[in-house]
Amino acid sequence: MGTMDGIIDTVSANHPVIPLIDLLKAHGKLVVVGLPEKPLEVPVNPLVAGRKTVAGSFFGGMKETQEMVDFAGKHNITADIEVIPMEYVNTAMERLAKADVRYRFVIDIANNLHKNT
Repeated sequence: MGTMDGIIDTVSANHPVIPLIDLLKAHGKLVVVGLPEKPLEVPVNPLVAGRKTVAGSFFGGMKETQEMVDFAGKHNITADIEVIPMEYVNTAMERLAKADVRYRFVIDIANNLHKNT
């Protein structure tokens, strides 16, 4: 709680943002880049009281993407992912429907990264 300077929210499903806002420090920023079907409910009180910001951003071009990758590399920022083989895609879709997913799925089309499932 109250420990993060910023969060990039990539979730494209409807989800509560209050837990994310609670993770932000004073003057923290939540940037939403996912596009849920329905509008997100954003409470005003924790924003005002914590001097926090919620913003949105559409995907940038090559320059912005490279700047983000360079920044992440410089600051050792990594993503938690679950690498799956192509044969696991149907099971992964079932897990998505059940909200049984902790990380983003990355499909190893060539099956050469590592075994998982």
